[in-house]
Amino acid sequence: MQSLDRLNATLNHQQPDSVCVDFGSTAVTGIAASAVAKLRKALLGQDAPPVKVIEPYQMLGEVDNALMDALGVDVAPVMPRKTLFGFENKDWKPFTLFDGTEVLVPGAFNVTPDGAGGWYLYPEGDTDVPPSGHMPHGGFYFDAMNRQHPIREDRLDPRDNLEEFAPLSQEDIAHFAAQAARAAENGKGAILTCPGTGFGDIALVPAMWMKHPRGIRGVEEWYMATIAHRDYVYEVFERQCAIALDNLARLAEAVGDKVQAAFVTGTDFGTQQGPFIARETYRSLYQPFHQAINDFIHSRTNWKTFIHSCGSVAELIPDFIEAGFDILNPVQCSATGMDARTLKREYGRDLVFWGGGVDTQKTLPFGSPEQVYAEVRDRIAIFNEGGGFVFNAVHNLQATLPEENILAMVQAIQDSRS
Repeated sequence: MQSLDRLNATLNHQQPDSVCVDFGSTAVTGIAASAVAKLRKALLGQDAPPVKVIEPYQMLGEVDNALMDALGVDVAPVMPRKTLFGFENKDWKPFTLFDGTEVLVPGAFNVTPDGAGGWYLYPEGDTDVPPSGHMPHGGFYFDAMNRQHPIREDRLDPRDNLEEFAPLSQEDIAHFAAQAARAAENGKGAILTCPGTGFGDIALVPAMWMKHPRGIRGVEEWYMATIAHRDYVYEVFERQCAIALDNLARLAEAVGDKVQAAFVTGTDFGTQQGPFIARETYRSLYQPFHQAINDFIHSRTNWKTFIHSCGSVAELIPDFIEAGFDILNPVQCSATGMDARTLKREYGRDLVFWGGGVDTQKTLPFGSPEQVYAEVRDRIAIFNEGGGFVFNAVHNLQATLPEENILAMVQAIQDSRS
């Protein structure tokens, strides 16, 4: 099978010729720039050029065509034109990470010192406004800074939390279409990162790309608002959904069947032990909008829809399915109730598991290469039976992973395909 055929078979719960593989198609299935550099050196040789940091919030590196081929990657990204700090990936310039890795960053990636050895990063690269991101000395990614203004409860206006949602420009549409076309030309499957469909995604609430965000923007304030100001949040979601549906209609026309899956939401609902919201809260506050987006996509396209939610979400999986999701990520098998065999047995007919290939909290960073190899082979054997599995780790590969463990994971994937 070619990559596109392999992904299509996988998404339709048919047994592919070998396991479908993704590294780098989304902001939750990527590889930290330092880890990309290790892989490129090991797999492509000493002369590999510096890694491009394509997602500066998590400092994810580009998985370019040569590395995709070396890793056997089947899925290409179709991502927004601008990063989470509001600037484009262009005008590349050299930069050195704290661990000494030489990388390339976008021209508007402008940092200033924090006075303690760390860095501040700015919305749209504009150092004349307050910073929106902070990386402490020795860090590997940026934290969103709390730029929450005092909340006047008598003056809450949903329009303030809707500033970032707007009709896509023609330039944006063309950017998505070009990426989808490129994936098709290269024989790859593709996943579209849908703009504006992540209802309450806490990674997006602080709006690092905006110079002066209004509304409820602090992490704690937002989570409390889902209870204390539920009607406000619901109205934000209603208006956000309307804008998103208009944009999806235009995207569906622009990319068509060159995309096979759509990343709808990255809102996390799980802790290590269980959901951190009641099922009824999910059903009443989030599910109506998830269902509206999924119904629209399924009625207009052949795309399968993707939900990312970390942690123990086993109790919510039936609700995700009812909302119309086809794909679950990152499949955190180490969390309570998320045993791989149980998930495959109970939900393998309804869901594609995109992730769960190896534990990134314990096994991959702290296990031996032999333990990594064994776990990867075991997860592939469990999840790939009958199709319905795209191999990826449990969330992004982090910068500090031992090179020998990353290579053990790669070897296990390759051996499973032989």
